[in-house]
Amino acid sequence: MADRVTVIGWDGSPLTRAARSALSAATLVAGAAHHLALPEIPESAERVRLGSIGLAAGRIAGHRGTAVVLADGDPGFFGVVRTLRAPEHGLEVEVVPAVSSVAAAFARAGMPWDDARVVVAHPRTLRRAVNVCRAHPKVAVLTSPGAGPAELALLLDGVHRTFVICEELGTANEQVTVLTSDKAADHSWRDPNVVIVIGGAGSVDGHDGGWLAGTVGSARDRGWARPEPDATEGSGAQLRAAQLARLGPRTGDLVWDIGTGGGALAVDCAAFGAAVIAIDADPRACERVTAAARARGVQVQTVQGRAPHVLEALPEPDVVRVGGGGPEVVAACADRRPERIVTHAATRDEAERLGRTLAEGGYAVECVLLQSLGLDTRTWEEHERSVVFLLAAERVDRAP
Repeated sequence: MADRVTVIGWDGSPLTRAARSALSAATLVAGAAHHLALPEIPESAERVRLGSIGLAAGRIAGHRGTAVVLADGDPGFFGVVRTLRAPEHGLEVEVVPAVSSVAAAFARAGMPWDDARVVVAHPRTLRRAVNVCRAHPKVAVLTSPGAGPAELALLLDGVHRTFVICEELGTANEQVTVLTSDKAADHSWRDPNVVIVIGGAGSVDGHDGGWLAGTVGSARDRGWARPEPDATEGSGAQLRAAQLARLGPRTGDLVWDIGTGGGALAVDCAAFGAAVIAIDADPRACERVTAAARARGVQVQTVQGRAPHVLEALPEPDVVRVGGGGPEVVAACADRRPERIVTHAATRDEAERLGRTLAEGGYAVECVLLQSLGLDTRTWEEHERSVVFLLAAERVDRAP
């Protein structure tokens, strides 16, 4: 095992005294090509080109001597330190930090970033990173080959954002480009790069810096599934609370709310951090959703059209709530293979038809009868009664 492992962050500025001291004693140096070209690296040191961090960590663990790992930005922030410290390698490391590429990108843009979400986009996580960009007004995306600015822009189709693209930060080839998201797919971008994605509803660079990093105008009102003044039968707060509990919307998810009505469930899902597309055939419903989202301080995309046809052009959902449309709409949703689908029925016969459709689509189905009774607390007299069947379905290949 290496006698000593030092991880040095590099942001393009001259190396610190501690970094130069560690390099001068190194018998093995690992890093990218531009790191291994630094003049401070001893000629006698073994050089390891970083490709797979795991493979490099194995070589470092087997090295007898003093090892140095060079990494861009702050190596403890979505960097190599986590891999090197993994139990399978058994490495204890000393870290010489540098300015992270995210901090450098926001500095180039002249923007604060304590209120920004930070995500990593690999080909396998790209869709979830895009969903965060849909849901939040300020996001920094640490990209990778195959999951860069062009791919982000293509998946954000229909959602307008501003991109600040910072290429090769800290090098002589550094370049910062500001353009709208619909233009980003028309260019080729150099790696490595960081993309700051800005736009949508919510406060950006407001006067109140907040108190919790990564939050910008979290939902202004406390609570969820609150009663609506104009709630219709089967769409009350109790049903909505049960639907939300079974959907489990979270950051990185995309929620479809079909037949959104007033948009109460859509807005609640957005308040949990999910990206939301609210769908309704009535243009006035879409207007109400937009107003409700603005009032709550969250972002919801609205699509006017009739399901199931309007669903064909939408991006893949993680969870879906079907507020109406019957078995045809439920079957169309099941064909898109979201993790969970919830819907409701006014009668047992209707519930059976919906449940059979979901089961035939490859879902494990739960159905419960929900009854609620509202009481006027001034007189304790009954003023509202609701009876509805709730159906919650989970994709079988994910069910326990």
